[in-house]
Amino acid sequence: MSALTPVRPPEIYYPDSDGKPMAESDVHIRQLINLRFALLHHFSEDPLVYVGANMFVYYVEGQSKKNVAPDVFVVIGVAKRDRTSYKIWQEGKAPALVIELTSESTREEDLGNKRVIYADMGVREYFIFDPLKEYLIPRLRGYILVGDEFVPMNGGPLFSNVLGLEFRVDEEQLRLYNPQRGEYLLFPDELQLEIEHERLRVLELEQQADQERERATLMEGQADQERARAAQLETQAEQERARAAQLETQAEHERARADQLETEAEQERARADQLAQENARLRAELERLRGQS
Repeated sequence: MSALTPVRPPEIYYPDSDGKPMAESDVHIRQLINLRFALLHHFSEDPLVYVGANMFVYYVEGQSKKNVAPDVFVVIGVAKRDRTSYKIWQEGKAPALVIELTSESTREEDLGNKRVIYADMGVREYFIFDPLKEYLIPRLRGYILVGDEFVPMNGGPLFSNVLGLEFRVDEEQLRLYNPQRGEYLLFPDELQLEIEHERLRVLELEQQADQERERATLMEGQADQERARAAQLETQAEQERARAAQLETQAEHERARADQLETEAEQERARADQLAQENARLRAELERLRGQS
C-alpha cells in the first residue's frame, strides 16, 4: 500500500438493541405501550411528529457508546417513518419530550445521568413516572429545560407545551389529557371499545334507516293507492258533472216546453171564452127572433 493512500477510518457500528428486556415489569410494558399508542394516535395526522419508544438515541456522532434509550420520546419536525435507532446528527432534531417509567432499580439513572444527558441534548420537557409507586413521591414529576438545566414544573396538572396535553395519574396509570377536547387520549383497548361502540351504533343507524326505507316504501304504496282512488273519484265526479249538465239541459228543454204549452193553454182559454161569448150572443138573438114570431 502506498504511503500516500489515505487510511479509511473504521466504520462505526451503532447497535439497535442491547439485548435487554423491553421493560422491567408487565406494568411498565403495558404503560409504555399505552402511552406510545396514545401519542401515535393523537399525532397520526401530523407527518412531522415522530413518537419513539425504548429505542437507542445516539447523541454523539462517531461514539456508539454515547446513547440513551428513553421509554417514550417525541420529536417535533422530523418525518414520520420507521426507524431502528435515532441518530440526532442525521435527523437534525433532538427529542423535544421524554417520558421515563422509573423503578427502584433505575432511579439513580433516571434522576441523575439521564436527566443530565437529556438536558445536554436539548430535550425541552422531561417527565418521570413511577408505575409501581416504588420510591418516587409524588409518583409523577415533570421538568422543563431552562438554560441548560431542568427545573421542576409547578402547579396542578403538569402541562406539556410540547404536546399541548396534560399529564395526569388516573386509576394508577399515567394518562395524557387533552384540555381542549376535555378528554383523555385513548389507550388501545379503549380505542377498540370505542370502535366497537361506533360499529354497533352504525349498525343500529343502518337498521333504523332500513326500517325508515321500508316505511317510506309502504307509505309510497299507500300514496299510490290514494292517488289511484283520487283519480277514480275524479273520473266519477267528471261523469256526474256531465250527467248533471245533461239533466240540466233536459230540464231547460222541459221548462221551455212547459212555457210553450202554457202559452197554448192561454190561447185556448181565450178562444174558449170568445166562443162562449159568441154562443151566448147567438142564443140571445135566437130568443129574440122567437119572440117576434
